[in-house]
Amino acid sequence: MTTASPHAHVHFGRADVQNAGMGVGILLLVVGALGFIPGVTTQYSELMFLGPDSHAMFLGLFQVSMLLNIVQLAIGATGWAMSRTEHGARNFLIGAGALYIILSIFGLSVGVDSAANFLSFNMADNWTHLVLGVAMIAAGWLFSRNMSGERK
Repeated sequence: MTTASPHAHVHFGRADVQNAGMGVGILLLVVGALGFIPGVTTQYSELMFLGPDSHAMFLGLFQVSMLLNIVQLAIGATGWAMSRTEHGARNFLIGAGALYIILSIFGLSVGVDSAANFLSFNMADNWTHLVLGVAMIAAGWLFSRNMSGERK
């Protein structure tokens, strides 16, 4: 019978929390970049900088605007950069996860056709942001539980 190690698991020279943060960061960078590519984003000619009038659809499902793509790129780059340390990765996952939950609540409360919907969220965006936010916070918490006291 073995006991669990009190230290974080390390893969590719990084702790699990760093791998999770870097993975989410890279995923968001890819999503933000693909949002600017016609074909991946349908109705590309209707891509607006911001607002509910942007009818471009990422993967034919998620309504996007240029501003939303830029926000995804910025959050992804932040995650990639912060994941160089365990502490930074944990802070990114929990902080950005909370941000995505707030964006989801905002999107659900203002409605799809509202002028206040400046990031061009549709219902698929709102629910995906909620699930992503919860998953990021859970990953940040679960993967950083084994960090030693001096690294937290």
